[in-house]
Amino acid sequence: MAVSVHGATSQSRVEIQNPTNNVNMDVERSRVFFPSPKIIAAQPDSQLQTGQILYQTGQYSAAANVWKEAASEFESQGDKLHQGLILSYLALAYQQLGQFPEAEATINQALTLIKNKTSPSSQFILAQIFNNQGQLQFNQAKYTTALETWKKAEKLYHELGDSTGEIGTKINQARAFQALGFYLRARTTLEQVEASLTRQNDSHLKLAGLLNLGNVLRVAGDFATSQNILEQGLVVAQQLQSDGDIQVAWLSLGNLAEAQQQPQIALDYYQKVAAQNSPVQLQAQIHQLKLLVQLNRLQEAQNLVSLIQTQLANLPPSQTTIYAQIELADSLVKLNSQDFTKAAQLLAMAQKQAKQLGNIRAESYTLGRLGQVYLQTKQWNEAKQLTEKALRLTEAIHAEEIAYQWQWQMGKLLFKTGDRNGAIASYTEAVNTLQSLRQDLVAINQDVQFSFQEQVEPVYRELVDLLLQPIPGKAEEVSQANLKQARTTIESLQLAELANFFREACLDTQPEAIDRIDPTAAVIYPIILPDSLRDSSNSRLEVILSLPDQSLKHYSTNLSQSQVDEAINRMRQSFRRTSFAEERLSIAQEIYSWLVQPAAEDLNRQSIKTLVFVLDGSLRNLPMAALHDGKQYLIEQYRIAIAPSLQLLTTEPWARRQSKALLGGLSEGKPNFSPLPGVKQEVKDIDATVSATVLLDQQFTTQALETRVKTQPYSIVHLATHGQFSSKPEDTFILTWDGRLDVQQLNILLTNRELSNSPPLELLVLSACQTAKGDTRAALGLAGVAVRSGARSTLATLWTVSDESTATFMKQFYKELFTPNITKAEAVRRAQLHLLKQPESSHPYFWASFILVGNWL
Repeated sequence: MAVSVHGATSQSRVEIQNPTNNVNMDVERSRVFFPSPKIIAAQPDSQLQTGQILYQTGQYSAAANVWKEAASEFESQGDKLHQGLILSYLALAYQQLGQFPEAEATINQALTLIKNKTSPSSQFILAQIFNNQGQLQFNQAKYTTALETWKKAEKLYHELGDSTGEIGTKINQARAFQALGFYLRARTTLEQVEASLTRQNDSHLKLAGLLNLGNVLRVAGDFATSQNILEQGLVVAQQLQSDGDIQVAWLSLGNLAEAQQQPQIALDYYQKVAAQNSPVQLQAQIHQLKLLVQLNRLQEAQNLVSLIQTQLANLPPSQTTIYAQIELADSLVKLNSQDFTKAAQLLAMAQKQAKQLGNIRAESYTLGRLGQVYLQTKQWNEAKQLTEKALRLTEAIHAEEIAYQWQWQMGKLLFKTGDRNGAIASYTEAVNTLQSLRQDLVAINQDVQFSFQEQVEPVYRELVDLLLQPIPGKAEEVSQANLKQARTTIESLQLAELANFFREACLDTQPEAIDRIDPTAAVIYPIILPDSLRDSSNSRLEVILSLPDQSLKHYSTNLSQSQVDEAINRMRQSFRRTSFAEERLSIAQEIYSWLVQPAAEDLNRQSIKTLVFVLDGSLRNLPMAALHDGKQYLIEQYRIAIAPSLQLLTTEPWARRQSKALLGGLSEGKPNFSPLPGVKQEVKDIDATVSATVLLDQQFTTQALETRVKTQPYSIVHLATHGQFSSKPEDTFILTWDGRLDVQQLNILLTNRELSNSPPLELLVLSACQTAKGDTRAALGLAGVAVRSGARSTLATLWTVSDESTATFMKQFYKELFTPNITKAEAVRRAQLHLLKQPESSHPYFWASFILVGNWL
């Protein structure tokens, strides 16, 4: 089916964060504008505010024109103060228009006009100029510089007693801390903001601060605190009888519910907003439509489409209406896969409006989405032209967070038209852009993370798919260059997943060669590749094998996604205590045949002792030790270790004999958690093996744990308590006597040491935790804990094992661990074999749950 829209190829484009959450974009923009209420009060009808309104609605050219005219008027009046303030806003507009030299020159001119002026009015204006300068710097990824600039603004606001401006700059500083990976500092800053807001009397300024803060906390992944703050904001809005702000609060709460994957709660909020005639009604309707389509409630969605189309027809062009048209076009295609013409018409109109408004980001996104429509209708030339235009616009405004999408789209187009090498080049550009954007994706375009599996992960997988296709004319061969790039790409995906899990990019790594780490270890990278490039339901399981001092090898098994999922589920089910050997061994042998059997000869020839698995997707939820070759379990032949990525490994030696341990345990039951009576014996046995401090039951509080970790030089932290690993960081936690420690809090607690000579944390043991039931990506939480705890190695359990066998395992493990020349992986292996050889604990339920993540030496 051909799509033809008059003028469609002339131009169009958009920004990642906006279509997925327009109101959040509006909140983000509002952080730029925290002018002193005293200044605004002096100019209630000023051109400053007119320009702000235009800017907030995405009319950047119009805003720039208003501010240029205002700056000229102030200059003619000799009013340098207000001329400087206006110029600082003009600089922001220039940046949005892609005019970076003009933006830089204008902000510098603004600062020059205010320089050496010391009156309170000049200091208020200087603070606002600093605030805007910080925004310019932040948008250019100069996070450290932006942070320092915002600190200058905060200092001035504080000295002038302007609490509103001070709160605004603190929120901005928290954004910078997040971008730099300083989660603890960001959290502390936001807690200070919360305290400041709570002390204020109800007012519209307090309300604006609460709603801003609530949305920042949502983005940071602190959903519980975000909920509390947004609900406070709703109460204030209701007290002030501010209907518009009530709608905004409801919309923000809906966004929060959507982020937490609570679609019905989100729908309820969106429907409440959509039922009111308010400025955010359209945004709520768009969110509502997207969720209805996702939930397959198609008739309701179709009815809502008509309402949205009617409303759009009566609204003037604005940033909100542009993004609404983009999302509506996307929903129309999903509602009717053949209705491309209406979608193309909407996108062409959105592109025209974006161009009129001078909104280059929006124009880029409309062009790119229009190119996507032409791609779906196989009109390759038109799709290429539109995608190239969209990409050029991103280059003009340095919008790499949009550019990677069009690089990805161009890769698909080139593959579809038979240019495999060109496709690989475009995909490589997209991945490189994503790598450079790890911080930006988390800190700037926050909503991307909630669709990571749709918008980021496929870029990596499709590149690996292309790289591992055989060389033309050589059916079984893949070049070494492609194998190396595929391995690097899948490791980069592992790091990106972890950064997305934590909602911050702070995993700075360097690759490490396997033979330099351990000449007796082989690394196995299984990669699940859905056939999304070819729009088919097929998939395959690729495995890359890395052996010391050898070329990389790979082998492939053609499997559907459902076959892979079914096999993983069957193996998980086979670990229940009542399963029979025939059930366990058949599936263990099947998965062994995919992952290890093709490498068996190479492993024997190289005298490999340790297998290190860099697991992909739901394979992480399986214990590799329980794979079976028909004669033996894998643990009977090899030491086994799991690495989230080899780039995360630290390989320095460990002086074990000088080690001290902190042992924490909870043997008594808590609401929803059963008692763990074997914990007492477990802690007693370990205490007899290693010099230790013990915190048991009532002593095992969060505060006591924090105090000991801060002030004592422990190299082992062993926590025997209930816990859970999940793909959601807020659902990844361990239980203490007085509450829960989530993964972020555990990270802060374990890495916030006060001793300058404190040894590294060599080993973190979590002996009664389990992966969340029904969560196919739950082991991502385990990897997250392992990486962010600061421990070089983490020993954990995939499911809760009986008390007695856990105590037996741990006693044997620590005995082996402190035996000379025994690696951590070998200590785990010997402890597992100790259980396996005893008739009462030979079932994998008892021994296979224990896995070692990280350094195996």
